[in-house]
Amino acid sequence: MNATIIRNGRIIDPANKRDEIADLLIVDGRFADLSQLATLNSQPDEIDASNLIVSPGLIDLHVHLREPGFGWKETIESGARAAAAGGFTTIVCMPNTSPVADSPSTIAWIKDRAAGLACVNVLPTGAISKGLMGEELAPIGSLAQAGVIAITDDGRCIQNNELMRRAVEYARMVGLPVFDHCQDYNLVGNGVVHEGYWSTLLGLPGWPSAGEEAIVMRNVLLAELCDHHIHCQHISAAGSVRILREAQARGIKISGEVCPHHIALTDDAIQNFDTNCKMNPPLRTKEDVAALLKGIADGTIGILASDHAPHAKFEKEVEFDAAPFGIVGLETELGLFLDLLVHKNKTIDLPRLLEMFTLNPARLLQIDAGTLSPGRSADVTLIDPELEWTFEASASQSLSRNTPFDGWKLKGRAVRTIVGGRTVWQL
Repeated sequence: MNATIIRNGRIIDPANKRDEIADLLIVDGRFADLSQLATLNSQPDEIDASNLIVSPGLIDLHVHLREPGFGWKETIESGARAAAAGGFTTIVCMPNTSPVADSPSTIAWIKDRAAGLACVNVLPTGAISKGLMGEELAPIGSLAQAGVIAITDDGRCIQNNELMRRAVEYARMVGLPVFDHCQDYNLVGNGVVHEGYWSTLLGLPGWPSAGEEAIVMRNVLLAELCDHHIHCQHISAAGSVRILREAQARGIKISGEVCPHHIALTDDAIQNFDTNCKMNPPLRTKEDVAALLKGIADGTIGILASDHAPHAKFEKEVEFDAAPFGIVGLETELGLFLDLLVHKNKTIDLPRLLEMFTLNPARLLQIDAGTLSPGRSADVTLIDPELEWTFEASASQSLSRNTPFDGWKLKGRAVRTIVGGRTVWQL
């Protein structure tokens, strides 16, 4: 038997409502009851977790790995390394690749590639529409059989409400959650930054909050009509939080996620035309940030994610209007959320933060992860919540460096990532 024991750590397992100083045993890549120690043929390897948090492996359900098709931005292998360095043992990759992940053959390629090269668990999503064009449904049943974990047109948003309704109905039949990038093209137009003071002052096309809120409301109506779960990606606007809160109070199957940049920064970050502050949806106002924090505190927002969106340096070094949307986020995500939500704003406590990274995404995805229960695959993240460190983009595991957080001082970091009982990254 291959065995490891993690000693003296503060075990926080939200799925089992567990928060205690204890030891954790891993045998042959799975969690085991401590009583099995007596049956081992040899002494297990020991990891001293004194003063560390022992958490179920963290899950990020919104990651762009860029393969196939855009390997100069990121590969499945490099993205998985970045995830491990951020403390993530499971990541969910988006379908806006080339070719688009709208067919079983592309899903098979991604899964094979991940099995051979990725150091963490990589779960693919499938497209809702063929080619992400929003005109014709992708073969959702076949994608489900091929092993996708959800369907989404992330990066695009289906504007045809009838098509979206049919997609949700098909997804319900095959048991897949629907993820949606909420953007009404008619309202947003060619907007590149939040519509408000800074867009006016800088002469940049505005992206109004209503462009997100209209689709969040559409999704509430469809989730109610179809009685199926729709998950709204990267929520950024106060009105979206209010709509979700009211819908959840009525028992509608709707949820949302927040990314760290939408609470760490506001739209005044764009005043120097830094394209590393250009993301979709855009950075918004202090009032929006306050609403997001309130939504996290009261449980309206139940999941945290990165929207890790790598772009090569030459792609971002252009005029603001012409630059692609998005930033990398896997390696800064945990540190930013620990720093902002737990230490500075005291929005939530540590167990609640870990619930939003483990139990809640595992439930939404219906996967066997996010817990330290005996018999489950031994995915573990060891976290030092008090560690003060500085993020240096030049040392990133990602192939891309497009981040506004280079040089930021953060408090709290993953120090070891274990997947299937094997350490895949250590500080």
